[in-house]
Amino acid sequence: MPIPSIGSHSLVVFLCQLSVLLAAALCLGRLAVRLGAPTLVGELCAGVVLGPSLLGWAAPGVSHWLLPRDANQFHLLDAAGELGVVLLVGISGAHIDLDAVRRQGRTAALYGAGGLVVPLLAGFGTGFLVPASLAGAHAPDRRVFALFIGIALSASAIPVIAKALLEMGLMHRDVGQLIMAASALDDVCAWMGLSLVSAMATTGLHGWATVRDVAWLVGIIVAAPLLRPVVRWVLRRAAGAGDPHVTPAAITVLVFAGSAATQALGFEAILGAFAVGLVIGSCPEFEPAGMAPLQNITVAVLAPLFFATAGLRMDLTGLRHPAVLGAGALIVAVAVVAKVTGAGLGAWLGRRPRWEALAVGAGLNCRGVVEVVIAMVGLRTGVLSTAGYTVIVLVAIVTSVMAPPTLRLAVSRLPRSAREADRERRWDGLVGAAASSGKGEQPV
Repeated sequence: MPIPSIGSHSLVVFLCQLSVLLAAALCLGRLAVRLGAPTLVGELCAGVVLGPSLLGWAAPGVSHWLLPRDANQFHLLDAAGELGVVLLVGISGAHIDLDAVRRQGRTAALYGAGGLVVPLLAGFGTGFLVPASLAGAHAPDRRVFALFIGIALSASAIPVIAKALLEMGLMHRDVGQLIMAASALDDVCAWMGLSLVSAMATTGLHGWATVRDVAWLVGIIVAAPLLRPVVRWVLRRAAGAGDPHVTPAAITVLVFAGSAATQALGFEAILGAFAVGLVIGSCPEFEPAGMAPLQNITVAVLAPLFFATAGLRMDLTGLRHPAVLGAGALIVAVAVVAKVTGAGLGAWLGRRPRWEALAVGAGLNCRGVVEVVIAMVGLRTGVLSTAGYTVIVLVAIVTSVMAPPTLRLAVSRLPRSAREADRERRWDGLVGAAASSGKGEQPV
């Protein structure tokens, strides 16, 4: 039997979709940067403009040709976007410095725990208060939906805040390193919790199924460090190949293999990508420069395509309903207050300054990339409706825009120690170069 191929018309539409979405994401991403917002905001707005919120309403004929509601056609776009998010999450995992997390010790753990537990509980409670129209038609249980909201509000976005710290010259400050360490803890827990809730979305909160999912998750956590010798061997062989293209290709293979493994076990592919990224970043053989080509194509092409595709699924017309608009405002408010309160709780337990607590809370409140991925998972698994998905993406936009000015205000009230001044002198050239070269680029 011959292998079926894509039809000519479908290929033409797919290529047109890619070109239009990427062009819109590029233009609106640059505009967002000029306005002082993260690139992510503009790339999401590209999808909103081309989706049902604007183009579908203003020019339904053009919208129907460019973005037909044919499942097979849209699956092509989804597959391209999935490549982007898997690689983006894997690269983000490789950027997490686990040694820095360990060095921060008790203080980072207190901030991370407060920024995780308080939003998780607040989000879980809020999930029972918002209208049922935010839950997807296939949500097996209201408790699963509420738990998903809790996971969504407990997440942070280490990629976005890392770029903000670099651009603001705060990476060398003690509070900058605290934010990175606490964000790393929150991100690790959020990815694991998301995978567990996604598995529950298909099985429901049933005793044996839940125990099985938890057991598989624990097995994945235990197995990930055991892969380190294999990853180190692959990185050594790739580095010794004498071809600079081998290392990024090898990293891509590792990330895809990890994603396939967790997806096959009933969890999200992004969990495997993140776990493999963590292992890669912890290996002494790993050189960030070797990953640069993969990072460049992911940041420049695949990630913007994913965010623009994510924006297509937003339907802002749903906010015209007072119940949905009120629920959206409530969830955004709970997301912001819970993160800041959680950081304040961590500061109180650790007897840390209040301005440091506000700075850490502002950093942890930035949800950006991670929140968009969580929203996409919720929509795909049926936990969220289109209205619920729109609200969660709005949380990502609002908190990403809020983080830099709040962080700048809080850090301006913190005294600069002699150790920080010395670190700033040693790293000033590198940080300045990274900030200037990274202006306007989507972080990973």
